[in-house]
Amino acid sequence: MNVKNYSLGQVGDYEIKQLKVFKTVVDCGGFSAAETSLNIGRSTISLHISNLESRLNLVLCKRGRGGFSLTEEGVIIYKMTENLLDSLDTFRTTVNNLNASLTGKLRLALSDKISLDPRSHFPEMIQRFSSQASDVMVTTNVSSMSNIERMILNDEADIGFIPYHRKLDGLNYVHLYSDDCYLYCGKNHPLATMSVKDQELQADEYPATHAGLKPHEAVSEQISHMNLTAISYFYDSRLALILSGKFIGFLPEQYAEPYLDRGDIVAVAPSERSYTLGVAVICKKTTQPNKPRELFLKVLHQTVEELIAAPY
Repeated sequence: MNVKNYSLGQVGDYEIKQLKVFKTVVDCGGFSAAETSLNIGRSTISLHISNLESRLNLVLCKRGRGGFSLTEEGVIIYKMTENLLDSLDTFRTTVNNLNASLTGKLRLALSDKISLDPRSHFPEMIQRFSSQASDVMVTTNVSSMSNIERMILNDEADIGFIPYHRKLDGLNYVHLYSDDCYLYCGKNHPLATMSVKDQELQADEYPATHAGLKPHEAVSEQISHMNLTAISYFYDSRLALILSGKFIGFLPEQYAEPYLDRGDIVAVAPSERSYTLGVAVICKKTTQPNKPRELFLKVLHQTVEELIAAPY
């Protein structure tokens, strides 16, 4: 193609449509494979690509017996197309959010037992938020800490409530409360009838259950020498393993208290076997406006009047 004195000029909706077709063809690996995704025939796809090449005055791809492949120029245009389409999506989302009233969705993701812990004030937050944003649909999901982090970073959730194990650069954290976690065994476990001194000496010999996460330093100090033979992230299933009498494991003091009072479980060397675990609210660090998320964070700070200093 002749590049002498060529100028692209204005790029409009038609060129953007052609670029979207081109990107789909590349993503699918060829014209035939893209037919289903684009819901148009191969000849129409070929026509779009030919028109795009003429418009850009570039050869973007090679097609024939050797299969589909991009030219050097095609690779560059593909990368630029990705950037352009991403920028258009971001622009569209930002404008919609700026013009939006308090409607849409607030997507909350919570880790184990947090929503009903009185220290979280979660019901009060929902009450205040819904009173001010009655047209916003609130959705909740219970998952593990690592999955909630992923959901927030990938814009699959707006706000997360998690036990704190690590701090990621892409997230903002608001500390809610802290749990004192102790080591427990079932009432029929050999450790249950031992002296505290013997418990401390022998605890690491017995099979133990743990959350299966890479722990922060305080947790790591407690479990690094234990006989970790079972993984159970959620407290209910971890408690069940402890109640079986076959495993020992750490639980938050407030969660374990009813079972401790009934004598179903026994604290193991409590003066030595414990750590503090923070619980935090997380959201993504972003400049993109999101009115429901911003209102919920405002409600959070209003509800939790005295945010305690985080232990991390």
